[in-house]
Amino acid sequence: MIQQFINRTEELNILKDRMYAPNPQFIMLYGRRRVGKTELVTRFIENKPAIYFLAEEKRYRDNLDEMKEIMSIHLKDEEFKMIKFENWVQLFKSFTSRIKKRTIIIIDEFPYLVEQDASIPSEFQKIWDMHLSKSENIMLILIGSSVSMMEKLLAGKSPLFGRRTAQLEIKPMDIFHIKDFLPGYSMEDCIKAYASTDGIPLYLNQFNSELSVYDNIKNTLFRRDALLYNEAEILLRQEFREPANYFAILKAISFGYTKQSEIANYTGIDKSIISKYIQNLEEIRIIKKEHPLTDKKEKRKNSRYDFQDNYFRFWFRFIYPNKTLIERGAPEAFETMKKNHGAYLGFIFEKTAAEFLWKTMPVRFTKLGRWWHKDIEIDIIALNNDTKEILFCECKWRENVNPKKILYELKEKSKYVHWNNTQRKEHYAIFAKSFKEKIKEPNLMLFDLDDFEGAALKIISLSPVARAHKKS
Repeated sequence: MIQQFINRTEELNILKDRMYAPNPQFIMLYGRRRVGKTELVTRFIENKPAIYFLAEEKRYRDNLDEMKEIMSIHLKDEEFKMIKFENWVQLFKSFTSRIKKRTIIIIDEFPYLVEQDASIPSEFQKIWDMHLSKSENIMLILIGSSVSMMEKLLAGKSPLFGRRTAQLEIKPMDIFHIKDFLPGYSMEDCIKAYASTDGIPLYLNQFNSELSVYDNIKNTLFRRDALLYNEAEILLRQEFREPANYFAILKAISFGYTKQSEIANYTGIDKSIISKYIQNLEEIRIIKKEHPLTDKKEKRKNSRYDFQDNYFRFWFRFIYPNKTLIERGAPEAFETMKKNHGAYLGFIFEKTAAEFLWKTMPVRFTKLGRWWHKDIEIDIIALNNDTKEILFCECKWRENVNPKKILYELKEKSKYVHWNNTQRKEHYAIFAKSFKEKIKEPNLMLFDLDDFEGAALKIISLSPVARAHKKS
């Protein structure tokens, strides 16, 4: 398999700026598992004086001794290896007194240290306050895949609060860089790949661009031996000790039960406790809470929950309910997915359209999201509070869409949106796979897959892409 390192230029530049800053640096770097955090820092420390330590789920003393071993190798000091340190504070104090030039220290999966010993945050507070903050030779990077724990370490009650000089959340790739991973794919096929892998580099690297998108989905998700077949289950069990209720909630959302009351009724989980489960899923970026964009106050009864992560959306819609069939090697699960894939892709197309607007629109909007009121829905609304401009968007994952009909319906629905009604300037946009005809109307924009393709090629060509190929 060829692995690629793609489009982390912004993150690399942030780390480089911090590396050459005149003061000591303490960076908290985090993101969901498999998003490419380790690959990013590995690329960053190439040809630089650095220590990389991967914490493991083992005893405090074992992790401490392993770090001491790595530090002694870096220092080329056998005597350092022989010193018995009682804690991390002593270890860092001794190490920093021996280094002569700027050194990067990376601790990957830092939450594992915290899980083994609750005093770790306090120890690292002392390490920073007493030693590292006084040394211009140190750049400390703590990495975590447990997003919820990393954010707690950044919060006000944590001993580490206020110590960091920067924090950096590593997010999945957007739709426009899928073509970097799958250069032979059309934009339609890129959207289909994105719909089942999200923008997770490890998942995209499971695809073979010489195969069709459906062959890839079949090989990587509908086989018992495939990485992505059990990946969602493994990740949830790593995050939660009792995952059954989380599985039930995610299955409910995948089948369209998006209000908290609907989720509670579908799952049978008591309404008094279900909000905590939902909040935990929000914290690890699997789902997100939404309100109609123009609502001034968030009303619980008007809120909905949707997947933030396309891989989990796909897995709970098509894999989890069909595991028995897939285990038996029966083809029905895959064929059922293909039959229902078009409807499923409608949700994904809305997400890609939103990304398209953020990346390409000449009008700078300050807010963007869905809107609904009773049985009336608009796929995307974008607002600019300063200029009082509003953009109404409809997304149709269909060929030969009639834009006149859609525009008429969109204008009718827009009348129900109460936002600066007497002074706003209205714009309209329709997204489709293709149009029956491309009409011209005032303040109307039509975007099809050719426009997505052009935007992707332009974005890729304008962005310096860090790419390296290596055999694995």
